[in-house]
Amino acid sequence: MAGKQGQTLFEAEAPRPLAERLRPHDLGAVVGQNHLLGADGPLGRMVGARRLVSIILWGPPGCGKTTIARLLAAHTDLAFEPLSAVFSGVADLRKVFDGARKRRGAGQGTLLFVDEIHRFNRAQQDAFLPVVEDGTIILIGATTENPSFELNGPLLSRCQVLVLHRLDDEAQEALLRRAETAEGKALPLDPEARLALRAMADGDGRFLFNLAEELFALPAGATLDSQALVAAVQRRAPLYDKSQEGHYNLISALHKSLRGSDTDAALYWLARMLAGGEDPRYIARRLLRFATEDVGLADPAALPQALAAWEAYERLGSPEGELAIAQAVIYLGTAPKSNAAYAALGAAQRAAQETGSLMPPKHILNAPTRLMKQLGYGAGYVYDHGTPEGFSGQDYFPDTMERQSFYQPGPRGFERDIRKRLEYWEKLRKRPGKTEGTGPAKA
Repeated sequence: MAGKQGQTLFEAEAPRPLAERLRPHDLGAVVGQNHLLGADGPLGRMVGARRLVSIILWGPPGCGKTTIARLLAAHTDLAFEPLSAVFSGVADLRKVFDGARKRRGAGQGTLLFVDEIHRFNRAQQDAFLPVVEDGTIILIGATTENPSFELNGPLLSRCQVLVLHRLDDEAQEALLRRAETAEGKALPLDPEARLALRAMADGDGRFLFNLAEELFALPAGATLDSQALVAAVQRRAPLYDKSQEGHYNLISALHKSLRGSDTDAALYWLARMLAGGEDPRYIARRLLRFATEDVGLADPAALPQALAAWEAYERLGSPEGELAIAQAVIYLGTAPKSNAAYAALGAAQRAAQETGSLMPPKHILNAPTRLMKQLGYGAGYVYDHGTPEGFSGQDYFPDTMERQSFYQPGPRGFERDIRKRLEYWEKLRKRPGKTEGTGPAKA
């Protein structure tokens, strides 16, 4: 005997997780993705026209990617072929493609759903190109990773990338009410604990159902508060992969919060990275970069502070050394900001690339031999320390190159003083009849 969808009687009666039992049977029951599934959304329009194109569904775990793929097949009368890139290879793909060609000959299309599609290597991804191109299959790929980084350009050009959102608080509450209706009883939580439960799920609907299932299985008793809830169920580890996009997203958030002088936000992103298991040494390296790139000479102490924090962490280790890193974050966040040194180096590098191998002017070259003296090396050099102002105003650019101003100090912090010095020296440089100095000419 068989149950629903080809299941045997024993399979149909086997216990199934709450998340699987409550998987939606209609697109209208999917929560949190109305921007895609609504009547004006891209998937809503495709379903309304009963015509699908190949799609990459990109979103965090537990947001409904697999469910949506299954329902799209059902709403468009396509044969549904599911594969996991973790357990499948080229041989499995060929088998699916052969079956799809036979169905196509009989007038039926095939929707191939590939979970974790980013796990396929470049050669395996290339295998999709001809069958997607000629319409043998409609490909629905699901990934938690940025498709721009993980999928071939040719495959991306043949698919529409749709972004699914993590489930917000309202969507998670809708799922909890759905679970309570299915179980015929309320979750044993006070309002504060119910809010904490949604926070623990962190936008993952599957994990939220798993937490609810644990709570439904508890012996009947008192209503749990937040503290009792944490003791009763397993807290979800934060979403963070040190080698994937989450790693780069959070360090970018930290860096830009510091650049925007939002110290509190920077501390939050620091805490998120530490909670996710990031190596504090990596954070220390990025803070060192920030000190030179975004603070620079607006606060010359920023670089020593960042270096000291790194050294303190190396000596103390975790968790004590993390306080030194937090101190550096606070210092950098509250420091005046300038990227003038960063911009100056970039401008100088472009000029160096454009001008090639121009020789330094001869007056600033040492002349250790008689021939070099005869050629004019060192002739006319003015020793700056021998001038009344300690500044000769000579030109040190190549003879055939006009003076350029690469470094433009800002009006903040220590760079205000630097700007005054540069303006004073520029005034001296333009004065008529520059003073000649006396003293050693060697560097």
